[in-house]
Amino acid sequence: MNTPFPPGSSPALPPAEELALIDRELIQLDARRHYLLSRRNWLIGVLTLGAPTPAGPAAATGPAVVAGPGSAPARGAQNVLLTLGAVLLAVAALAFTLVSWGSLGIAGRSVVLALVTGAALAAPVALLRRGLRSTAESVAAVGLLLTVLDAYALHATGLSGVDGTAYAAGASAVLAALWAGYGSAFPRLRLPLLAAVLVAQLTLPLAAAASGARPLGGGWAVLVTAALDAALAVAVTRRSVRVTAWVVASATGAVALLTGAVLSLTDPGSVGPALLLAAGAVLGVAVAWREARAWAAALVGALAAVAAVGALVPAGHPARGDMWPVVVHLVAALPLAAAVRASALPGQVRRGLSWAGAGVAAVAALSTVPAVGLVLAARVGVLGEVWASTTPSGGGYGAGAAVPVALLLVAGAGWWAARELPRGEPVAVVAVVVGWAGLFTAPVLLGVPVAAVLGAQTLVVAGAGALALRASGRSVGPTAAVCAVVGALNVSLGALDGRAATFAVFGLLGAGAALAAAYGPARPPVRAGGAVAAVGYAVALSVAVAAVAGLAQAWLGVAALAAPAAVAALAPRLGPVRGPAECAAAVAVVVAVALAAGDPPVLALVLALGGVLCAGAALRADRRRLGWAATALFVLATWVRLGASGVTVPEAYALPVSAAALVVGFLSRRKDPAVSSWTAYGPGLGASLLPSLIAAWGDAHWLRPLLLGLAALGLTLAGAHRRLGAPLLLGGVTLAAVALHELAPYVVQVAGALPRWLPPALAGLLLLMVGATYEKRLREARRLREALGRLR
Repeated sequence: MNTPFPPGSSPALPPAEELALIDRELIQLDARRHYLLSRRNWLIGVLTLGAPTPAGPAAATGPAVVAGPGSAPARGAQNVLLTLGAVLLAVAALAFTLVSWGSLGIAGRSVVLALVTGAALAAPVALLRRGLRSTAESVAAVGLLLTVLDAYALHATGLSGVDGTAYAAGASAVLAALWAGYGSAFPRLRLPLLAAVLVAQLTLPLAAAASGARPLGGGWAVLVTAALDAALAVAVTRRSVRVTAWVVASATGAVALLTGAVLSLTDPGSVGPALLLAAGAVLGVAVAWREARAWAAALVGALAAVAAVGALVPAGHPARGDMWPVVVHLVAALPLAAAVRASALPGQVRRGLSWAGAGVAAVAALSTVPAVGLVLAARVGVLGEVWASTTPSGGGYGAGAAVPVALLLVAGAGWWAARELPRGEPVAVVAVVVGWAGLFTAPVLLGVPVAAVLGAQTLVVAGAGALALRASGRSVGPTAAVCAVVGALNVSLGALDGRAATFAVFGLLGAGAALAAAYGPARPPVRAGGAVAAVGYAVALSVAVAAVAGLAQAWLGVAALAAPAAVAALAPRLGPVRGPAECAAAVAVVVAVALAAGDPPVLALVLALGGVLCAGAALRADRRRLGWAATALFVLATWVRLGASGVTVPEAYALPVSAAALVVGFLSRRKDPAVSSWTAYGPGLGASLLPSLIAAWGDAHWLRPLLLGLAALGLTLAGAHRRLGAPLLLGGVTLAAVALHELAPYVVQVAGALPRWLPPALAGLLLLMVGATYEKRLREARRLREALGRLR
C-alpha cells in the first residue's frame, strides 16, 4: 500500500517524528479549508446584499464570515430599514412644504426645493456606483415624491389661479415625461419608469374632466390612454415596464368598454356609445394580432363589437321589445364564430373571435330557457280538466317569435360548427337540443290554432325520432331520442284537452313508436324505447275508447288489459323487442289493477284476467317462471272476490293458496324425488294448518276443531305411511294442539279440584323419574332423532 509523506520528509524517519509531521500538515490543511469556506460565504453575502468589494489587506486576510442561511433575513431587515427611512423623509418633506414653506421667501423656497430635489435625485447615482441598488431605489422614490411636492408647491404659490384639474393634467404629463427620462438615464433603477407609466394614466382623463367633457368624452379619453399603454407595452423590451403597461392597459380598456356599455343602455340608438365600443373592439383585435398570447384581447374586442351593433338599435324599434335584443346581438355574433375557419387570421385572433361568438350564442340559448320551460310546463294543467277544450290557441307567453328565431339561429350555427370542427359531436348534441326546443315551441309562441300546434309538434317529435334512428354519432342519436320522448309526453298532455286530438295524436305517436321498434338498423335502446312507447299508447287508446263508451272508471282497467293481451299473443314475433314489450305489458297490468281498485268485483276480474295472461305466457318454455305470477294473481283474485262477497272464514282464503302450493310441491317431487318434503309440502301445509289452528283456539263451536283434528290425523297417518317428515310432524303437532284445546277445560277443572301441594309433588316425582332413567331417555331421544332424519 502506498503511504503519503509530507513535503521534505523521508520514509526513513522514525514513526514518532513522521506522525508529528503528518499532524502539523493536517492542521494547516484544516486552517486553509476554513479560510476558503469563510471567503465563499462572504462573497455570497456581497452578491446578495450589494456590499462594497473589499480592497487591500482586508481582502487578503479574509473578510468577516457571513453565513449563507442568514442572507435572507439580512436582506429583509435592510428593506425594512430602507422603507422606513424613505417614509420618514417623505413625511419630513411634506411637513416642510405645508408648515415651514410660508416662512421662506421666493428665493429661499426655490433654493430649498432645488437643493432637496436635486440631492434626492442625484444621490441614487452615487449609490449605484457603490453597488447599493436597494438604497438607491429608496432614495429615488423620495426624489420622485419631492417632484410631486414641487408641482403642488408651484401651484399653491405661483399658479393658484389655474384650474386645479387642468393643472393636475398638465403636471401629470410633465412628471411622467421627467420620470421617464430619469429612468431611461439610469436604467438600473426600476421605480422611475414604473411610476412614469402609472402617473401617465391620469393625463387624458383629467384633461377631459377639465374641459367639461361628458361621460362619453371621458370614455374616449380612457380608451386612448389604453391604446397608448398597449403601444408602450408592445414597443418596450424591459419586462417590468411591459407587465405594468399591459396591466394598466387592461384596466383602462375595461373602464372604457364598461362606460360605452352603460351609455348604450341608458341612451339606446345613440351613435356615440356604439363608436366607443367599436373603437374598443378594434383595439382589442389589434392587440391580439400583435401579441401571440393575447387571445383574450380578441375575445373582449369581439364582445365589444357585438355590443356596438346592439347599441345602434333605437329605443322605439320593435327589436327593443321582448327577446329581440337577444336576436340582434346573436346575429352580430354568429359571423364571429365562423372565424374558426378563417386561415388568414392569426391563431390567437381566430380563437378569441370564435370563443366570443360561441359565448354569445350560449348566452342567447340560455336566455330562452324561461320561455321554453313555461311552454312545456303549461301542458301539465290539462291533467286537471281532461277533454275540457280549455287550451288557448297560443301566444300569451310574453316571448313571441324571438325565442324560436334565436334558438333556430343557434342550432343552425351549432350544426355548421359540428361539421367543421374535428371533434364536433358535443356541439352537434347541443345543436339537436336547441333546434328541437326552437321547433317545438315555435307553434305555441307564434299563436297558431291548437290543432296546428299539435300537428306541428307531432311532426317535430317524428323528426326527432327519425334522427334518433338514422344518426351515426355516439351521442347525437340518444340525444335525439330523449328529445323525442320529452316532446311526445308533452304533446300527449296537450292532446288530452280534446277527444279528437287525443285519438289523433295518440294514434300517430303509437304508430310511429311501433315503426321505430320494427326498424332493424336502429340501436337496440332506441328500438326498445319504441316498443315500450307503442305499448303505452296502445293502453292509452284502449282506455280512451272505453271512456268514450261511457264505462265506469273501474271497467277502464279491463279495457287496459287489451294491449297486454296483444303483446302476449304476438310475443313470439316481436324478436329483440320482446323483453321491453313484455315489461311494458306488465306495467300495463299494474295500471289496470290501479284503475279497478275502487270496485272489488271488477278488481277480482282484472286480477283473474291478468292471471290468465301470465298463465298463457308461461306455456312457452322460456317463460315458465310466469307461472308463479299467474298463481299469485289467481289467489289474489280469489281473495278479493271472497272479500267482496263478505266471506270471513279463514279457510276460504288459505285453502286456495295451500292447494296451489301443494300442487307445485307434488310436481317438484315427481320431477326430482330428492326434493325434501319440507321444501315441497311444508309451505302449503303451513299456509292451511296455521290459520285454521289459530281460528280453532278462538272458536267456541266444535265443528272446526273436529274437522281440523281429522285433517291433522289424516296428514299424520299419510306422513307415517309415506315416510314424509313434513306431513307427519306438522299433522302431529296440529293434532296435539287440537287435543290440548279440547282437553284444556277439563284439565283446568281437575287442577282446581286437586290440593295445592299435589302439583309440586308431581313435578318432583317427574324429575326423579327422569334423573333415574336419564341414560335410557338419551338413547331414546337419539333413536327418535335418527328416525326423523330418515324421513323424506
